Amino acid sequence: MPIRRFGGHRSLVPYSQTSKLSYGYTKMNISRSDYRVFSANSSTGCTELANKISERLGVELGRSVVYQESNTETRVEVKESVRGQDIFIIQTIPRDVNTAIMELLVMAYALKTSCAKNIIGVIPYFPYSKQCKMRKRGSIVCKLLASMLAKAGLTHIITMDLHQKEIQGFFNFPIDNLRASPFLIQYIQDEIPDYRNAVIVAKSPSAAK
Repeated sequence: MPIRRFGGHRSLVPYSQTSKLSYGYTKMNISRSDYRVFSANSSTGCTELANKISERLGVELGRSVVYQESNTETRVEVKESVRGQDIFIIQTIPRDVNTAIMELLVMAYALKTSCAKNIIGVIPYFPYSKQCKMRKRGSIVCKLLASMLAKAGLTHIITMDLHQKEIQGFFNFPIDNLRASPFLIQYIQDEIPDYRNAVIVAKSPSAAK
C-alpha cells in the first residue's frame, strides 16, 4: 500500500482514498486521530487559515482558547487531550508581531506539558528573519527566537520564503522552507487572462504600515 507524506510526517492513507485538489494538494476522505490542528488565534486570518487547512486534511480543528489578560499577558487553555499526538500550530503574523510570538510560545509550551508527541509550527511568515546578521553592537534576534521556540517545545517548523535560507542553521530541529512563487505564478496564469501584459504591483512591508 503506497504511503502519502504530508509536511514530512507519514500518512497511512492509501493514495486511492485521496482526491486531487488544485495546485497539487490532496484532500483526505477519512479522518485521522493521531494528529491535531490548532489555531494560535492571533487574528481572524489565522483562524480562517487553520479552518481551511483542517478542512482539507479532513480533521476537526483542535479546541483551545488563546486570549490576553487585562495586563496584556497571554493565556492559553487546551480544551482536549493531545497525549501522544502530532500537533500542528497554525500561526500567522499580524502587525502585533510580539503578541503573535508569545501566543506561539505559550501554546507550544502548553502542548508540550500536555504530553504531545511532536509540535509542528506552521508559520507562513517567520518573524525577525531580517535580523539574522550581526550589525555593529546589535544582536542576531532571529537566532534568539529560534532558541526560544525550541525551548518552548516545537520540534518542527514549516514556513515560506525565509529572508535568508541560512537561517535554517539557527535551529536544532528540522525546518521546511517552502517557496510561494510556483503557487503565485500558477494563480496569476489561471486568474488573469492577459497576464503576459499585466503589471503586478505589491506594497513593501514598510509602506503598508
